[in-house]
Amino acid sequence: MTLTTVLIVAAALVGIGLYGALSQQSFVMIMMGYELIINGVMLAGVGGWALAAGGEPKGQVLVIVAMLVMAIEAAIGFAVVVNVYRARQADTTEAVQTMQR
Repeated sequence: MTLTTVLIVAAALVGIGLYGALSQQSFVMIMMGYELIINGVMLAGVGGWALAAGGEPKGQVLVIVAMLVMAIEAAIGFAVVVNVYRARQADTTEAVQTMQR
């Protein structure tokens, strides 16, 4: 797999994620869009790192740590969404007019 292929796949992930985050109103779909964007950026980073460092695993370790942080962030985000749903019976951005109270 060449760097060009990796960058094309990364750009596709970022594009799909950006479309998903901007076009959807459901909290879950917005979060999935953000996750795709971050995964695309990390894939581009790994591709660039593999080209620059000659295949040394330091970049891959950094991406694994970033993926761990993303998993924690997703768990916290889904917990917030579940809490909002339980409190207001709302799962879209339009259903929640204000988050104050």
